[in-house]
Amino acid sequence: MTFFRAESLSINFGGVQALEDVSFEVEPGQVFTIIGPNGAGKTTVFNLVSRIYEPSHGRLVFCDEDITGVAPHEIARRGIARTFQNIELFEHATVLQNLLLGRHVHTGSRFLEELLFLPRVRARELAHREAAEKVIEFLDLQPYRDRLIANLPYGIRKVVELARALCTEPKLLLLDEPSSGLSVEETEDMAFWIQDIRSLLDITVLMVEHDMSLVSAVSDRVLALNYGRTIAQGTAREVQEQPDVVKAYLGG
Repeated sequence: MTFFRAESLSINFGGVQALEDVSFEVEPGQVFTIIGPNGAGKTTVFNLVSRIYEPSHGRLVFCDEDITGVAPHEIARRGIARTFQNIELFEHATVLQNLLLGRHVHTGSRFLEELLFLPRVRARELAHREAAEKVIEFLDLQPYRDRLIANLPYGIRKVVELARALCTEPKLLLLDEPSSGLSVEETEDMAFWIQDIRSLLDITVLMVEHDMSLVSAVSDRVLALNYGRTIAQGTAREVQEQPDVVKAYLGG
């Protein structure tokens, strides 16, 4: 079974080729990381997978299904969740309320049932709260459960966004620069969370990251991009030793 595969992804914006024939495959249980300098096309890949962008060429396959034409709002229902480089949380809602939003993809009630708050709806609401509480416990967010996002430090907000993505119960988790803005200690904690998400929750991770210490700590496979093209693919060590990768990061 093909878990996730990108085939010859290409896209251009106003004549600028953002991606050109990028292909890779993610196996179940892997942490697969995409690296590259600014403007390499890393987040563009995520926007294609999330169906925010339409590829000009190529296709996406997830769990043996071609999802290239799937609507963006259906992606989470397929089992793909995402965090963003710039945190996208509701600042004037609590941590728990933000996490319950992640349960929306599992809502199957009809409007009238919700309006009358029938027993079936009450039971589902309790199940959603239990699922959110499990994620809160998993990520040690208990002290922040009822606090407003606006009152939380940046590092905790990053964990909350991760928690909301986990509340969708994904099979594939897209992490867009999870260490961005974090301290060294917080980045080390993030590495532990990613390893636990893979090993304890059995969730496959596709990550975009610039911190090579985090990449080396958690990644099974790495894809390096530059100017929208693949320049290397392999283990973290193999990719970092490639002359084209060194050149892309250091110049020359």
